[in-house]
Amino acid sequence: MGTTFLNGNWEAFSQSDRTFVEMLVEAGQQHLFADWDAPGTADDAKAAFLSSLSKIDGNYPGGLSGYISNARKLLAEAKVGGNPFEGFVPHQPNTVDLTRFDETYDHYEALGQKQFSKTGIVLVAGGLGERLGYNGIKLDIPVEVIETTPYLKHYAACLKAMEARMETPRPVPFIIMVSQDTGPKTLQTLEQNNYFGLRKEQVHVLKQELVPAISDNDGALALKEKYELILKPHGHGDIHMLLHTSGLAAKLEKQGIEHLMFIQDTNGQVFNAMPAALGVSVEKGFDFNSIAVNRIPGEAVGGLAKLVGNGTEMTLNVEYNQLDPLLRATVSPEGDVPNEQGFSLFPGNINVLVVRMASYVQILAKSQGIIAEFVNPKYADETKTSFKKPTRLETMMQDLPKLFGPNEKVGVSIFNRRWSFSANKNNISEAAAKHVAGGPPESGASAESDFYLAGRMRLEAAGSSVTPADEELILGVPFTNGPKVLLRPSFALTLSEVREKISGCSISGEATLILDGKDIVLENVELSGSTALVVKACEGAKVSVKGVFENKGFDLVKLTSEELASDRVPEYLKIRGFRFENRGAAIHEFDQPGEYVVEV
Repeated sequence: MGTTFLNGNWEAFSQSDRTFVEMLVEAGQQHLFADWDAPGTADDAKAAFLSSLSKIDGNYPGGLSGYISNARKLLAEAKVGGNPFEGFVPHQPNTVDLTRFDETYDHYEALGQKQFSKTGIVLVAGGLGERLGYNGIKLDIPVEVIETTPYLKHYAACLKAMEARMETPRPVPFIIMVSQDTGPKTLQTLEQNNYFGLRKEQVHVLKQELVPAISDNDGALALKEKYELILKPHGHGDIHMLLHTSGLAAKLEKQGIEHLMFIQDTNGQVFNAMPAALGVSVEKGFDFNSIAVNRIPGEAVGGLAKLVGNGTEMTLNVEYNQLDPLLRATVSPEGDVPNEQGFSLFPGNINVLVVRMASYVQILAKSQGIIAEFVNPKYADETKTSFKKPTRLETMMQDLPKLFGPNEKVGVSIFNRRWSFSANKNNISEAAAKHVAGGPPESGASAESDFYLAGRMRLEAAGSSVTPADEELILGVPFTNGPKVLLRPSFALTLSEVREKISGCSISGEATLILDGKDIVLENVELSGSTALVVKACEGAKVSVKGVFENKGFDLVKLTSEELASDRVPEYLKIRGFRFENRGAAIHEFDQPGEYVVEV
């Protein structure tokens, strides 16, 4: 065998290498060795190739033989073109409606806050910002540019705020899944910023490995060149495998963590919904709770449905291009039709999940963390015998319920969309096009606009008078320049906290309000026009703010075409099309404990 496939290289192999190569050949991968140079030529490249194969084999539960076997099975199913939901009938899932700020919302927020000490946060952050026009990791992009707070700093502030509200404070576990591309820069950002005030030991960085591309229906691993495989991402579902193989999930459960909340890298709104979502999971006993939004029928967002059939039922995300034909073939001849409010009967999936640890750890042990893989080959023609380009197996973290049994309970918590979800994932031109088409732009500018909107929503929920400025288009993307309200996590994580600390206030136009510190109280404060008020208070500083403030505040300045093309303008501004300039904001910072009054 050695001389046939390896051109005389067999004798140079160790016994373990021979066993490994034999396994690959038996798995139909002899092409990997068919064109090797004779001994003495490219020996380092050969050794590196075997080392890379061995590493991939060790990273994937079941090894390369398992990966190849899974690929063949899924590719055979894809070639036939079977309906993955054959035999299932969609029903509305078990939902809790939290789109209104009422007593129900307050109830679940209060329950969730009690759960902070038993919760860990999982951040999926494997992507770069190149698609946005930002050459770096997306976690470094500012969620807003008045104070240029990066997403990672904002998330860290939310964790610190959770800890500050515990009866017995303990560090909130923070798990970050990185990729080969984002790993080094994520660690660099954390270290250069002293982990944004978090303890180093509470931050767990798990690196997602790549998987081999597949070149044909027989599961042949694709070569980039003679001694190098084509490797591709396996999908964000890898977070489950990493939590299992690292032993971290089991360790955290033993430490008393009862829930994990899974979040995405550039959705600054997610912690608005976090307390209430946790409360729902606790009270309803959900093993898996999908945070969702109302979706418009036909919208390019997956729908959450309870699928009943084949002697079982499961609540899953059904991709939008599969949902309408499934409905037409089963319960709704007209497809995905709106209800009286104009929404689909099936809530929109935003990939924010709350998972109960007790059942999660057991399921990970049974599955080795590999959830339902899928493959999406692009065929060269109708015969489906060859691919346009190599494909790969993929996973999605929201498919975890496919592994659930009848004892696991799955539910859906529906929140106001812009309160809970406003991602930054499109560049300006794509965002403008999506806006014209009637969809959410999901860009740097729209995410920042919604970040301020969430602050206004908090003020309104506390009884304040809020009059927003008119929406305008900046490079084709809608933006509302005020009031710009930033109630930092240190100030408030729940609506009840805002009500306790703010009373009789009004804000309008392009005014700005920034509050950072837990012991700040506002009474009858009025901000209008372009006025800006910034109050920051350290631990132990109690600040009372009263009166009518007037100043020039922060001025929005649109970038010129020259600035948009200039290398001297930061990319985080160019992906928005504007910056803010301080024309005379009232800024009050208290860095010593004591009691203070800010009054005009």
